Amino acid sequence: MAALRIFSYLPNPRVWKSTIAARFCGVDVEVRGASGKELRDWLWDYDAHPLSEQERAELASLARTGKVGLTGAQLFKTDAFMAAQPFGNVPAAFGPDGKVGIFESNSIMRAVARLGEAKFPLYGRDVYEASRIDSFLDVSLVFARDSQIYLLALSGGTVGAAIHARARDAFAIYASGIEQALSSRRETLVGDGISIADICFAAELALFMNEYGRSEQLDKQGLTRILHPGVPDGYPLMFAHFARLVAHAHFAPDLKPYVEKLRSKAAA
Repeated sequence: MAALRIFSYLPNPRVWKSTIAARFCGVDVEVRGASGKELRDWLWDYDAHPLSEQERAELASLARTGKVGLTGAQLFKTDAFMAAQPFGNVPAAFGPDGKVGIFESNSIMRAVARLGEAKFPLYGRDVYEASRIDSFLDVSLVFARDSQIYLLALSGGTVGAAIHARARDAFAIYASGIEQALSSRRETLVGDGISIADICFAAELALFMNEYGRSEQLDKQGLTRILHPGVPDGYPLMFAHFARLVAHAHFAPDLKPYVEKLRSKAAA
């Protein structure tokens, strides 16, 4: 039995925060899920699975209206799922018995780091390093919120100048802080080794790269890409760090093909 089970739409870099951490720590993590559209036909539960036609009819009383990302969709969420995941969102993680729910990708990643701390100190070597790591994770949440609004607007064709400006400013603040934290003598954000701060950073930047495939939507609104070709020149340490992480053996299985596919869209 896995130490942690995660249910989510896939592919999802925010889920990969936990799978990357699991490789470092030797923790067994099970991931279940499908594309966002396909999750409309899944039972949202610890025992998440695609619904048969018979189950859809029998479990009609469980249908709930989706919100963020699946707005308006009828989603089949059990009462047990809602008890464990009070906001009803994914990624949703569970302890081995399915009763304890963990929500939000950074918290799920923290759980993996705690489970495997004896093998690899991903969550810092003392309380001060752990608290500095938390500082990076907290800042990432601010960026993640604005980037999610922006990417969903791009996907839904509703992006406008205000949303674009907010995401552009959020990226600039986040990138400037990461650039400041690094130096010619540092190759990680905290301490002397990779931590969950680095994992979170890599996953959030990879997710933001979905902007690459939305040039048409931006052009229609007279907007330009936030991740334009000149951006790496403004944050050379940050992008060098990202490249090192994507190439790392524990990051590459998830992030490398994902990032390469998005970059190919930018070059098209």
